[in-house]
Amino acid sequence: MTPPTETTSPLPSAPASQEPPPIWFLAPEGFFALPLAATPEERADLSQSFVRELYSRGDENIWEPAAPYYAAMAEMMAGTGVSYSAMGLFSTADEDGDDRAVTPDDGTQDGEVVRHEGADGVAQCALTVAAVPTDQDGTDTDVVAQGILAILSGDEYNDARWLDLPCGPAVSCVTLREYRIRPELTETGEQVDLLTGQIQVHVPFPTGPFTAVFTLHTASMDYWTEFCDLMAAVLQTVSFTDPEEDTEESTGAESQTGSGSDAQ
Repeated sequence: MTPPTETTSPLPSAPASQEPPPIWFLAPEGFFALPLAATPEERADLSQSFVRELYSRGDENIWEPAAPYYAAMAEMMAGTGVSYSAMGLFSTADEDGDDRAVTPDDGTQDGEVVRHEGADGVAQCALTVAAVPTDQDGTDTDVVAQGILAILSGDEYNDARWLDLPCGPAVSCVTLREYRIRPELTETGEQVDLLTGQIQVHVPFPTGPFTAVFTLHTASMDYWTEFCDLMAAVLQTVSFTDPEEDTEESTGAESQTGSGSDAQ
């Protein structure tokens, strides 16, 4: 399993005196969201559906012992500011002659469910989204992003860059780390060096004193480029206003413009 992401931000934070404003984004197919909820009863119910989705070919012998484990993981995240946490499982099976392809482990094709065997290859990642309270004027997102960039650029091991997203300014920070696995913990009995990559993107809220922190972590470094593209796709969908309301307003404006044109 991919090591857990670092859900904390290296930035100075302010005590949370209010709940963070809402944020919207789309996670691509292939992500399985952990059962995060406010109460134990909700986490227990959600964990039952989560394990059935994650282990879609399993049965009660797998689902029943797994559900409490993931419910406990969700409980550990309570109060940390994490609002979304998911495991990404993507098949690396060569379907179209492209051995670089990364596709959802269970998807659909021509209306039929496509199943992949784990032995054919699976690339894994973990994705979390947290709202970190920061001492800021909610409208000064450029200033906040500039401060974040300055702090992250101070570490020589960080690849920190400015991003202009549809939702506003952001800062990305890429870090690579190598872990040494002891021989007694490896299948071969030999020491293994494990390289992992992390993409962390800080997006200041324009609607309150918070910064959204998107973190993607993976040990499947053979597919690092594909995971970078995947993270970029997620970030393009981030919104601090309800996309459905925006679509309705846009449709209404187009209708009004169209009727006015017809009247002329």
